[in-house]
Amino acid sequence: MKAKLLVVVDSNVWISAALSQHGAPAQLVHQVLAHGQPVFSHSTFDELQTRLWRPKFDRYLSMEMRKRILHDLKAAAYWVEVPAEIAAAAHSRDKDDDKFVHVALAAQVPYLVTGDQDLLSVAPRPDLQILTPAAALALVEFGGSSRH
Repeated sequence: MKAKLLVVVDSNVWISAALSQHGAPAQLVHQVLAHGQPVFSHSTFDELQTRLWRPKFDRYLSMEMRKRILHDLKAAAYWVEVPAEIAAAAHSRDKDDDKFVHVALAAQVPYLVTGDQDLLSVAPRPDLQILTPAAALALVEFGGSSRH
């Protein structure tokens, strides 16, 4: 059996997928959960949790739905600790977004999926592709192949 493809997915993609079952973010999340494995650090998971609990989502997502999303992602996740030398490097125009690049580099994953322009504008790297959900769906083979 081949290893699952490890993918870092930004908080904005998880939230977009939760808010709408249609569209590229939802399709991407489905593929990652069905055929790959999401990668989190405590920092990236905390960001998702903090954002998901914001009152502005109360009318769209019940408390029970948010609890279930967080529980399921926590259970499905591949967890990484980011070494200090990786954590010290700056990549994005928004330093708060660097944690996603750090997780991807620490886990040696090939893809970081985001809708955030600050991350999408990070200088290209040979070891990491930063893609929109639509680009990831078009490019990534989720059928069980992995660099890991």
